[in-house]
Amino acid sequence: MAEAVEFAHRGAVSITSNILKGVHKKLPFLKLKFTELDNAAFPHLPDQLEFLADVVEDFAEGVEEDLPYATVASAVFALIYAQRQIDTVPDSASEFGHAELSAVVRAVLTEHEKVLLDYAQRHKMPWNDITFEP
Repeated sequence: MAEAVEFAHRGAVSITSNILKGVHKKLPFLKLKFTELDNAAFPHLPDQLEFLADVVEDFAEGVEEDLPYATVASAVFALIYAQRQIDTVPDSASEFGHAELSAVVRAVLTEHEKVLLDYAQRHKMPWNDITFEP
């Protein structure tokens, strides 16, 4: 897990406001793609990705403008990584791709747990369902 945390951290550092704006524009499409993820080994992955998409959306639209930028940047990185994994990993290798993606998403959720838990509570979202392993 430490490798996934470091990978997510390095990726988040590269997220600029222009990248955030670009991802924000793609969120409806990304959310649709996330609902299509179907892997019994990673049943919570679609909900986790949608949660991170909601965080980014609320920040970009000013609903949650006080969220730390580091948290939002990490969420953006996870969403970008998810899109790349979904677009590039063939269906025959999806379990491996989903394992990597799940590790990155869990790393973001774990690294920013306090901020994201507070966000989930403000929006009456079931944090325990979102963070449930795997």
